[in-house]
Amino acid sequence: MRSCVVTGVSTGIGEAIAADLVRRGWRVFGTVRRMDDAERLDNDLGPSFTPLVCDVTDADGLSRAAAKVAGLLDGRPLGGLVCNAGISLPGPLLHQPLDELDRQWKVNVLGQIATVQAFAPLLGAQEGFEGQPGRIVMMSSVSGRLAWPFVGGYSASKHALEAVSHALRRELMPFGIDVVIVGPGPIATPIWEKSAGAVEKSRYQATFYGPLIDRFEREVLERARHALPAGAVAEVVHTALSAPRPKVRYTVTPSPLMNWFLPLILPARWLDRIAAKRLGLERKG
Repeated sequence: MRSCVVTGVSTGIGEAIAADLVRRGWRVFGTVRRMDDAERLDNDLGPSFTPLVCDVTDADGLSRAAAKVAGLLDGRPLGGLVCNAGISLPGPLLHQPLDELDRQWKVNVLGQIATVQAFAPLLGAQEGFEGQPGRIVMMSSVSGRLAWPFVGGYSASKHALEAVSHALRRELMPFGIDVVIVGPGPIATPIWEKSAGAVEKSRYQATFYGPLIDRFEREVLERARHALPAGAVAEVVHTALSAPRPKVRYTVTPSPLMNWFLPLILPARWLDRIAAKRLGLERKG
């Protein structure tokens, strides 16, 4: 039985990945921050799932989780590590508190590095390792290659995560451990409602951007209406973990032409005008 650690499995994409891998016969270790989520998932997913209560920003907690996984594997290698945990805290960069930007960086970038550091030896990143090396999947976003107003902090963290992923893939080549990026677009998970509701409207009400926050929230919720199910990402993650020659990066998004390919090739100034029209950011006067 192949085994995999998946971070951030309490809801959304992480939960879908854990459930999909269990259905496919994997043994899954999933991180959650709350004991009630651990108990619920333990009941829902059955004996092939083991919850790990820890936070990716807590290096000591991750070390304890890795030790627990090592004990349960009893010398067998870990087949996969899916670094899925992440947060999005929207806001205009001109006024957003630095602690919100810092928290996104700590979870979305440093937390992923800490996770890899904790579990990489179980994947085969150690001298004298015997067996098939495991594989790492980094959960990025279309925002890891594109940037839109009011999610600059989140996008910056995902851009950084992609750079980290490329560097790690090359650094881990001597151990035979591959690193694959999965970048979802709009997916039907609670992160959309959380993003829309995470903006502290009162904080920005007296700024130029105050009246535009409602437009941003409507845009977010409209995109959520056309989102793909979380299972679509889970399928791609399984491919990234198990394909003999996986791609370096997979993008999972509805309307890929409009949401991915065109934004990548259009001139940046064109994207500026599209964003301005959608969100009311045209220059005044």
